[in-house]
Amino acid sequence: MSKKNKRGVPVPVVILLSLLGICAGIGNAGYRYYRNKYTQNDDITRKLMIQDLEEGSLEYNIASHFISDEEWAELTRSDAVVFSSADTPQVDVPAEELLDLNGDGVEIQHVYGDTYEGYMMVVKDPSMVRIAINPDMGSGRAAPELEDYVERFNAIGGINGGGFEDSGGTGNGSIPAGITIMDGRLVSGGNAQMIVGLTKDHKLICDTMTGQQALDRGIVQAVTFGPTFITDGRVTYVPGTDNLNMVNPRTAIGQQKDGTMLLLVIDGRGPSSFGAKYEDVIKIFQDYDAVMAGNLDGGNSSVMIYDGRYVHYPVSMYDSRNLPSVFLITEGD
Repeated sequence: MSKKNKRGVPVPVVILLSLLGICAGIGNAGYRYYRNKYTQNDDITRKLMIQDLEEGSLEYNIASHFISDEEWAELTRSDAVVFSSADTPQVDVPAEELLDLNGDGVEIQHVYGDTYEGYMMVVKDPSMVRIAINPDMGSGRAAPELEDYVERFNAIGGINGGGFEDSGGTGNGSIPAGITIMDGRLVSGGNAQMIVGLTKDHKLICDTMTGQQALDRGIVQAVTFGPTFITDGRVTYVPGTDNLNMVNPRTAIGQQKDGTMLLLVIDGRGPSSFGAKYEDVIKIFQDYDAVMAGNLDGGNSSVMIYDGRYVHYPVSMYDSRNLPSVFLITEGD
């Protein structure tokens, strides 16, 4: 007789049913991910996602399952991105310039590599970039999500910022990690930390220093995270100096010599984008001629919003986490 469990069902059958249940769960999650990715997004993002797909590839076949032949032809006709929404006139913009639909000086560009895809927000005027922090910081109340910050500050868009106390992955963004500086005032922290800060004249500084040293260097806004990737045009990150350099969702920020700000978010932990390592992020910023670049909080926190919508899909596939600090794109000086 075959070995049975207490209810009389053979153990192999139980194992088989369990495996089938697991496979069904994975399959359902994958289906919902791709359905959301290719049907719930706007034409701008869908164009970006399909324009580089190789015909006949697995990702191409998945995308074509959710996008009709007519839609596909419209999205890929000539070399244009079709922008359309209820409040925006339909215009054609060359794909290589996925740019400045609203004349606001902000460009969104697609980046991708062997293990990742993501988006770079290019902001010509550095005075448009600012840091905002949780107004209830340290109170114990949950911090806002990125979309709440965007709405509160009437921002054009933004990305997540510094780290926070996140015991067990359930932190609510109330308690920031390390140094936080706002309006030239040290809000939290003080001991030497790796920070990402902005000076009064809108220069990005990514370096290790104490809170007082940051103030002495003219930093008026700052959050804590790292590592620093590029300083004065040179790669300063040393491989092997930490244990967090693995394929993951990433958020990072950089600046070009002329002041142009570069805000990067890379998707990860998904079927079409596993994520990026630090070396991948550094290479992207080098391709964009960044003279300064530093890492921000990644993983489940990575998120980007522009023009009232998520540019990508956060790890949760639905929205962002509660964030103690964010980088926002506003009207500028």
